[in-house]
Amino acid sequence: MSEIKTLEIPKWGLSMEEGTIAQWLIQEGTQFSKGQEICEIETTKIVNVLEAPFDGLLRKIIAKDGDTLVVGGVIAICADAQVSDAEVEAFAQSLGGTPAVTENKAVAAVPEKVAVAQVETKVQAAPKQNSVGNGSKAVTQGGYSIPAALQGYQQSDDIFATPHALKLAEKHNVNLSQITGSGREGRISVQDVQAAVQAAGGSWPDVRHQASTKAAKSKADDSDVLATPVARRLAKQWDINLHDCRASGSRGRVCKEDVEAVYQRENPVQAQHDHAQPTESVKFTTVAMNGMRKAIASRLQAAKRNAPHFRLTIDLNIESVQALRQQINSTVPQVKLSINDMLIKAAAAALIKVPQVNVQFDEENQQILQFKQADISVAVAIENGLITPIIKAANRKSLAQISNDMRDLATRAKTGKLAPNEFQGGSFSISNLGMLGIQQFDAIINPPQGAILALGAAEKRAVVENDEIVVREMVTATLSCDHRVIDGALGAQFLSAFKQFVENPALILV
Repeated sequence: MSEIKTLEIPKWGLSMEEGTIAQWLIQEGTQFSKGQEICEIETTKIVNVLEAPFDGLLRKIIAKDGDTLVVGGVIAICADAQVSDAEVEAFAQSLGGTPAVTENKAVAAVPEKVAVAQVETKVQAAPKQNSVGNGSKAVTQGGYSIPAALQGYQQSDDIFATPHALKLAEKHNVNLSQITGSGREGRISVQDVQAAVQAAGGSWPDVRHQASTKAAKSKADDSDVLATPVARRLAKQWDINLHDCRASGSRGRVCKEDVEAVYQRENPVQAQHDHAQPTESVKFTTVAMNGMRKAIASRLQAAKRNAPHFRLTIDLNIESVQALRQQINSTVPQVKLSINDMLIKAAAAALIKVPQVNVQFDEENQQILQFKQADISVAVAIENGLITPIIKAANRKSLAQISNDMRDLATRAKTGKLAPNEFQGGSFSISNLGMLGIQQFDAIINPPQGAILALGAAEKRAVVENDEIVVREMVTATLSCDHRVIDGALGAQFLSAFKQFVENPALILV
C-alpha cells in the first residue's frame, strides 16, 4: 500500500495548547505542494496559515471548519490516488481519531480512542478499571464518579486552572489542589482533571462530549450561599440551586440577574415567553467568544486579580518631538515617522536609564527578571481582539528601524501572519489610544511584565509657564505598575526619565 500521511494541528509557540480550524483553503481531492497554504487555524493569539509540510493529495478532511483540537490532533488524511477510498477510511479508523477536542466543541466524525490514549500517556499509572475501593462500579448521574481522595472543592486564588476546569471542579466537588496541571506554568485543564479522576479509579466522561451533556443540577444545601433576598426567592420559586448560579452581585452575593441567567439557560422557550408577556421581548444577537477573546479574558482577569495595580500619570509637552519628527519626515523621503514611533524610542531610552522597570515577574519562583535590552510590546487592535507584537531591542534601533518594524508587525498582526516569538514575551508594554481621540486611560498590565504605559491623544492645552498661560501640544501618559515588583518612587523615576527624553528628543538620537 502506498504511503498515507496525516496533517495535524501544529504547535506554534510554547503556550499553544489547541487550535480551531478557521477555514479550509483547499478541498478534498486537491493535489497540493510543499509550502502551499492548506487551511487557517485560530489559536488563542492569532489566526495563522498552515503550510503543507510535504507534497500530497488531500483525501479526507477530518476536522471541519469551526472544530477545535488539541495540538497534534489529526485534521486530514493525505494519500496518493492509487490508494483506494476504503484504504483511506480503514486508515482513519485505525488512527482511533485525534487527541481530545476542547470542551466547547465536539467533532462527531472523530472516534475517541486516541483521546483516551493521550490521557493515559499523561498519567502513566492510570488504571483501566472504572471502580472505586471495593471494586463496585462507580458511575453516577451523567457518568461522573469522583474518588474520595479527590473530593472537596476549595475556592482559592492559588489554584491556576482554566475557567472551564474551575467550573466543572466546583460542580463535581473536585479538589484541584490534588491535581498537577500539564499546561503552561502548571495550568490545570479539563483533560488534567479527567486524567486524575480516572487515575484514582473514578469515572469522568470523555472531554469531547462534556459540552453536549446537559449540566447536572446541584443537590448541595444552598442555605449558606450568599444571595440577595430577591435572588433567594426566585431560586426557590424556579427550583434553582444557588450553587448553580454565579455570584456577580455586591460583596460576592448571588443576585437576581444570576438566578435569571440560570433559568433562561434551563428554560429557553419559557423564559422567552415570560419576557414577552408584559412587554415585547428584547431582541439581541449572541456572539460566541473566539479563542483569542477567551485568552484575553482569562489573562487580563488573572492580571487584575494577581497583580496589585497602581497608576502614575504625567503630562508631556510634545512640541519638540513633533518638530523633530516633521523635520526628519521632510528631510528623509523614505522615512515616515509617527508620533508613536518617537514615543516608543523615548520609552526604550527611559527603560535603559531606569532598568528596574524593564522587568518580568516570575511568580512561580518568586523572582524578578531584569532585562538588558528594551523589548517593547505594542498593543495592536485586530478584528478578533488585541495582540502585542514586540519591537525587540528598541533601545538599540534607530527611529527609522522602529518605524519600519512597527509598520511591518502591525500589518502582519492584522493578517494573522506573526510568528509566536514576535508577540510572546517582551519586557514592557505600550498602549496608545490617542489616534481614537482618548485623552487619558488606564491599561491593564500584560503579565508577566511589570508595567504598561497608556498614551492618550496629542492635543493643544492651556498650560502655565513662567506665570503666564500659554498653549502647548500635550499628551497624557499613565503608567500602570505591578506593586509586587515596582514601587511608586521607582515608577515616578521612570516617568521622569520618559518625560526628559520626550521633551528633549535630541537625547534619543545619541
